[in-house]
Amino acid sequence: MYYRRKVALSLLQVFNNELDKIQIQKLLFLHSRYKTKKKTYDFVPYKFGCFSFQANADLNTLKKYGIVSESSKSWTKLDETNYLSQLDKEDKKIISDFAIIYKNKTNDDLIDLTYKRYPYYAINSTIAHKYLNSDNLKNLDNFRSFENNITLFTIGYEGISLEHYLNKLIKNNIKLLCDVRKNALSMKYGFSKNQLRNACEGVGINYIHIPEVGINSDKRQKLNTQADYDKLFKEYISTNLSKTTSNQKEIIDLLKQYKRIALTCFEADNCQCHRTHLAEAISNFKEFKYQVEHL
Repeated sequence: MYYRRKVALSLLQVFNNELDKIQIQKLLFLHSRYKTKKKTYDFVPYKFGCFSFQANADLNTLKKYGIVSESSKSWTKLDETNYLSQLDKEDKKIISDFAIIYKNKTNDDLIDLTYKRYPYYAINSTIAHKYLNSDNLKNLDNFRSFENNITLFTIGYEGISLEHYLNKLIKNNIKLLCDVRKNALSMKYGFSKNQLRNACEGVGINYIHIPEVGINSDKRQKLNTQADYDKLFKEYISTNLSKTTSNQKEIIDLLKQYKRIALTCFEADNCQCHRTHLAEAISNFKEFKYQVEHL
């Protein structure tokens, strides 16, 4: 079992095997603030504050295995396994301490605490006005990005979590994500088309899939060196890019509309991804007078 799931189950265990959905998210978030040896969950500023898509997905997976059950408001641990005993000494102490520190804390208490202590995670909250005074609400602007110069970004999701990826978009004030994969499917959680669209919309970012400017997966086999990538991209430029000018102009129109958009694909290194050549082709149009930035 993934270590991060044992952390979630340990939290349920020390809180009499049941926590409200808001409580477990907030407690997992507070745990993540500690610099422990083993990484657990990343979080995004969601409509009710800090939220981990991965933690929610893990709990749903545990439900399929009959380890937890779900009601409309809570998660309940069903099995009798002592997951706390399987954690590192450091995490075991943190979670044992949580059982004392947050024993009688309600959902409202935990929301109030996380909003005031970690205001970045409250910037998209639809309920912040219930917990923060006018000065604190105004202070949230210090954690929002107001950059508005028209920029075409590119970003890959290789090697990072969905939450880390979304935070990059948020912190650069990106308003539209353009998925430029031929097939918007991924074995990595959160990056298949519907998952990614829902996650983006949850943090106030629009999503569009433009498969015409992607590369067929069968052409992406046996890419072992930069020379292999260069050969692939030379073909991509001469075939796909020469035939998809209408799609490239569509992206320019979207850029003018949204001002800050990002082209996304898999590779972390933009030199090994077709999105770089797509962005270059777009920037060569006479009407393109904007910045290109690779995240």
